[in-house]
Amino acid sequence: MASQTIMIVEDDASLRALIARVLKENGYIPCPVGSGEEMWEELQSRTVDLILMDVMLPGKNGLDLTRELRSNSQYMAIPVIFLSARDDETDRVVGLELGGDDYIPKPFGKKELVARVRAVLRRSQAVKEADGNPQSHLIHFEGWVLDPDRRELHSPTGAGVEFDLLLSFLQHAQRVIGRERLLELSRSRLSEASDRSIDVLVSRLRRKLSSQTEAGDMIRTIRGVGYMFTVPVSQD
Repeated sequence: MASQTIMIVEDDASLRALIARVLKENGYIPCPVGSGEEMWEELQSRTVDLILMDVMLPGKNGLDLTRELRSNSQYMAIPVIFLSARDDETDRVVGLELGGDDYIPKPFGKKELVARVRAVLRRSQAVKEADGNPQSHLIHFEGWVLDPDRRELHSPTGAGVEFDLLLSFLQHAQRVIGRERLLELSRSRLSEASDRSIDVLVSRLRRKLSSQTEAGDMIRTIRGVGYMFTVPVSQD
């Protein structure tokens, strides 16, 4: 596999240079930039496999830039790992809601950074390979069709933990899934997972489903236990 390009959006020049050196030592092609303006300029001239996004940037911050990326069809699939000196659950939840793939609090170790980068890139590559697989085992519910192999639900629901939670709900339709099981699934995708992050992901799924169907609330909260997908499904 060719070397993968990782963009580093970080206004601290010394930290930006350090991250670039670490990535290069581990076989990646670093693309360091110091602002959102530079980020957009570089994206127009090269292919980027992952973005390390500092949250506290001059001008538009990393959260705003990620929101713009996720609303742009050309760049919305690029994985984003947030870097931030602020390490609290609220910030992680906000980053997750915006479609971030991971969140690394500063300061961080070189080995941790590389491990997180590798994990997110592995997941991204697995999604690309699944998208190219012509075989499909379709799941039907209320007129919807979900394709686990191609990771499609009419319009894509996303390639990360949100998709996996939905798939888990469909595979266990009309059965309660405990919060511990959902947390376990989330931790396989996210370095930081909590009850709050599960609530955020379920809320996002509910909004997407309710915006395109009149079936109502398909995902029911079972107080003190977990959630249940209430609609029957069938598989091809």
